[in-house]
Amino acid sequence: MKIKKFIQQCKSYGKMADLGEIARRKFFNNCFDGALTCAGIVSGVFILFLAHSTAFEPKDVLITGFATALAIGISGLWGAFLSEEAERKKKMSDTKKDMAIIDDEKEKDKNNKNKDKPLLEKAEGFATIVASLVDGGAPVLGSSLPLIPFFFGITLDFMHFIFSYLILVALLIYLGVYLGKISGGGGVKYAIHLVTAGVVTLLVSILLGI
Repeated sequence: MKIKKFIQQCKSYGKMADLGEIARRKFFNNCFDGALTCAGIVSGVFILFLAHSTAFEPKDVLITGFATALAIGISGLWGAFLSEEAERKKKMSDTKKDMAIIDDEKEKDKNNKNKDKPLLEKAEGFATIVASLVDGGAPVLGSSLPLIPFFFGITLDFMHFIFSYLILVALLIYLGVYLGKISGGGGVKYAIHLVTAGVVTLLVSILLGI
């Protein structure tokens, strides 16, 4: 019963703070950023691999890829938490001013501070945490999935890159369909746009290599 109550409470907080729209937008933007970042890394290594096929191992791609994924994940989590907290505090302050609410929290017992918080303030705090987790987790997910093929095999070969690109294309198509579902249609159009972005990333990487 406690779990059910907690889930219902989370849903209520999410609705009050408009968390659904924010989380969806953050998930797409950051997962897409992570996927293209990984595409750039894999493409860069692929170009070097074509020139020096014996100079790299799968673990080299994994180390570079996951180090980058963790960096952008930590950056997203930290930055999002600070910005979300600041924005939501401002929102609460503006709301209190509009409603002519006198903030007497300083006079309340610190041990009972959480209990005395208005419901909207609790909802905003909950939304800040969830939005930050999505902001930090989505790019890690987008960056990590295309790295899965590099877990297999001792020596780096051409098929590692082929399967990595296939996963990347599948991820971009999924994100396109996801956007189409949010907008109420046009999933194919969005998927084509995102896959095109992936192809452009590959071509730019090749041109830089040349």
